[in-house]
Amino acid sequence: MNTPSTSFAPVPMYEKELKREKLKRKINSFILGKIAGTPLQFRLYRSYWHYKLNGNKKEINTEFKSTHFLTQKPNYGAGIGHQLANWNSGLYFSNLFKVRFAHFPFSTAKWENFLGFGEGELLAPLFFKDKRFKVVRLPRFNSLKTDEINLIRDIINSYERPFLLFLLEIDQGYVSQCDTHQLLSDKFFKAKARKNDKLIFSPDKFNIAIHIRRRMNIGTDAIWKERLMGNDYYSTILTKVLATLNQNQLVGLYLFSQGNINDFPEFNEFEHVHYCLDMGPEDSVLHMINADLLISSKSSFSYKPALISKNIQICPSSFWHYYPSLSNYILADDEGNFNSEQLFEQLNYSEKLKFLNNSQTQ
Repeated sequence: MNTPSTSFAPVPMYEKELKREKLKRKINSFILGKIAGTPLQFRLYRSYWHYKLNGNKKEINTEFKSTHFLTQKPNYGAGIGHQLANWNSGLYFSNLFKVRFAHFPFSTAKWENFLGFGEGELLAPLFFKDKRFKVVRLPRFNSLKTDEINLIRDIINSYERPFLLFLLEIDQGYVSQCDTHQLLSDKFFKAKARKNDKLIFSPDKFNIAIHIRRRMNIGTDAIWKERLMGNDYYSTILTKVLATLNQNQLVGLYLFSQGNINDFPEFNEFEHVHYCLDMGPEDSVLHMINADLLISSKSSFSYKPALISKNIQICPSSFWHYYPSLSNYILADDEGNFNSEQLFEQLNYSEKLKFLNNSQTQ
């Protein structure tokens, strides 16, 4: 059976969210929050009643199954880190539920082209215009509850017809977020935009990037602790990293945040810090991904670069998403303590450091 096909995603069809669309999204989110954990969480959806009336088809015609797709539209009212989490949910659950993935473009052409995640993928918006396709909205579910995941799987498998696009609910959660890290990395580094990447990093330095989350409306101390870390958290980690490295002449330091230099007095003790406070978001993400070592924050804006990067990451262990179980992901507690032996081991494996040390001896 023929489906909309292309070796590369065509030019994305972007949407300008009008005020009424934003209002609709807010009302929808409010309703979903109210019905979460109640019987209405599932019973408000036609797809749930389709399953109840038709039962779970244990075996679906493979020809039909090849025309079943799943997607999630990114929340265009949110930042790119949030949109990436939305997009990643679609990617992960399409694989989990054994249907094909359809790509929904990000909110701007700049991010779409920079990330390149749509290259080689089918575009979800095309299915909405294809009269052969039926769009099936799925209830929002808890990604940590096996019974709810099994229910969504049964709902999907209750449809025995061709040409279906299963649409995840707005901001469908996927707590782990890290199971797809290798695919995200492969997609990013193979994207056409990589030919145009320009880094300010010195090739003769071991480049350390620090992302400090700022510019949030903090209502309570509890929200501050959950979402943000003080500057001393990052300076503590950096001090320990430099002590373990013990080759400060080889280090380049780059701090990514907002504000001005006076907002970061804790970094006055470090030499030659590059304050990247006015760098654009795409370039900031690019540099965090390509840093030899990234100290990330409790923010999807640096969490996703940490997942895409192939290098060393030091990440807050109390972040609400998970990290790959790989040795180059080093977890720090809220006081900036981490396993220095693990870092020492990773530094010994670093090809960049081997290159720099060899260059010095020649």
